[in-house]
Amino acid sequence: MANNLQSFRDYLQLEKKYSPHTVNAYLNDISFFESFNKNQFNEDNIEQVNYSQIRSWIVSLVDDNISNVSVNRKIASLKAFYKFLLKTKQIEVSPLLKHKALKTPKTLQIPFSEKEVTAVLSQIQNPVGFEETRNKLIIDLFYTTGIRRTELIHLKINNFNLLNSTIKVLGKRNKERILPVLPIVSQQLILYLKERAHLDNVRDNDFFFLTKKGLKLNDSFVYRLINNYFSTVSEKVKKSPHILRHTFATHILNNGADLNSVKELLGHSSLASTQIYTNSSLTELKKVYKDAHPRNQ
Repeated sequence: MANNLQSFRDYLQLEKKYSPHTVNAYLNDISFFESFNKNQFNEDNIEQVNYSQIRSWIVSLVDDNISNVSVNRKIASLKAFYKFLLKTKQIEVSPLLKHKALKTPKTLQIPFSEKEVTAVLSQIQNPVGFEETRNKLIIDLFYTTGIRRTELIHLKINNFNLLNSTIKVLGKRNKERILPVLPIVSQQLILYLKERAHLDNVRDNDFFFLTKKGLKLNDSFVYRLINNYFSTVSEKVKKSPHILRHTFATHILNNGADLNSVKELLGHSSLASTQIYTNSSLTELKKVYKDAHPRNQ
């Protein structure tokens, strides 16, 4: 079992090119099931389990008030493991072959309005000092490029090409994409670099965005930054970097961008992932249709 888990880890890291965080999440889920199987059925080998054993685990998770979303994620980890065992010819049939995911409520991601984004940016229209300059640039990069939070955190100094006004982003599964940077954002990049040059004791010098102590940003820092600024102008329940990414996609779709272009900008591997943003655009489309169609005059 240990050898197969190590091989599975290598497969996720080297072939699938998943991030260390994702790989650990997969392996933790599998370890939890392994412990359950040992305690419940006194079996160490989860490679030869049947679906009823997995079903017992699902029931126990639900009984422990684990959300359906989290349960589905754990089962997805198991499914990936058994798919790997199939691929390496160590099993002939996956025990999850006929499994159906638990139903989950569909949550509507509500983007910020253009008015809300403008209101936030106007608060720091003329930023003073390192932190305000950095914060304004972070908000503008999210809104003008649709970059993911993790992608922004891991940006390096050499990812920016000020001459061509582009930025190189390393996305999921180590896929690179080149994003255009608006002139107004390029100006902010230069201002930020000037402020950044005055920092003392920089420890993570390769990374573009830093704290005032010279350290690389982390997920919670960036989440709090976006949440704090947008809490002053919006009453929406969710105010996160992902909502700002969603806002980017919605606003450019509303203004005529085609779906394939948005797909490339966001770094999606398929149009299906991008199409969720058309739901928000549909609201605007309905309004235009209602106002413009002669039958509604």
